[in-house]
Amino acid sequence: MEQPLLEINNLKTHFKTERGRVTAVDGISFSVEKGEILGVVGESGCGKSVTAQSILRLFDEKYTASYEGEIKLQGENLLQLSKAEMEKIRGNEVSMIFQDPLSSLNPVFTIGYQLMETIRIHQNRTKKQARQMAIDLLRMTGIPSPEKRVSEYPHQLSGGMRQRVMIAMALACKPKLLIADEPTTALDVTIQAQILDLMLELNEELGMAVVFITHDLGVVAEVCTRVVVMYLGQVVEEANVEELFTTPLHPYTKGLMKAIPQMDGDRSQKLNVIGGTVPALNAIPSGCRFASRCEFANDLCKEKAPDLQVHEGNHKVRCWHYAEISNKEAARHA
Repeated sequence: MEQPLLEINNLKTHFKTERGRVTAVDGISFSVEKGEILGVVGESGCGKSVTAQSILRLFDEKYTASYEGEIKLQGENLLQLSKAEMEKIRGNEVSMIFQDPLSSLNPVFTIGYQLMETIRIHQNRTKKQARQMAIDLLRMTGIPSPEKRVSEYPHQLSGGMRQRVMIAMALACKPKLLIADEPTTALDVTIQAQILDLMLELNEELGMAVVFITHDLGVVAEVCTRVVVMYLGQVVEEANVEELFTTPLHPYTKGLMKAIPQMDGDRSQKLNVIGGTVPALNAIPSGCRFASRCEFANDLCKEKAPDLQVHEGNHKVRCWHYAEISNKEAARHA
């Protein structure tokens, strides 16, 4: 069997705080195959963005953060590389698109300068060659008049255009893996659709794998092939898209599914919500982390944490009672 492009094993990301050490990502494991689009979903605060930034080791390891486990890119553990070696990986073999393009782009440099910098650092091109490549990248990502836009500053572009610039920058070195951290959150619906279509086209054309981080399950259904559901720093369910949407197993995943607004014309129907809030990282419960919000929780759930177990094939779930809950729901709808 071919080796996964990315393989994460028991990754833990710790942060030093005034209240002591907290663990924002706690023992997650998953893999990404070449050319695959993997979705990572969950509420705000569940550890999605920390996971993404941990893959590239973007946190300050001297004063703020520390890692445990393995992050293997084509078999090489990134956590064992030096700072200089990681700099060669970032932007070259693995690129990242952040949520807010305006805060990610430098306001005092032109779009072209920032694109050219990435190209010249990693690809050893002349200034003239880098400028032409920057124009070609802007054209590829659908920005009109790229010869003009290359000389403009971030504030002169719309939100959708800035996000396209971020995608162009991420693709400058044709990375093997693209990490997209909620890249369409701040965009309106029409621009969001264009950005998603663009990412699908580029994934198909370049054979580039994508880790797509989002809280929008509608987007997941549209672009992803497999999904990892996270809650409070852990993976609680993993399955291919079709399985997850037809037979979700974890109560948290079921709650997320029920919270999707239904367009059936019944205005009297209330929007379903998951009760309670995500516990603080410095007050993580000893048993199942979702127990305080779960209608099915009992004493076992509150006392002992479940492991991530295989249900069938590649469908995994972290719940003591998932089979019992699914049987009860099936009998109710029979």
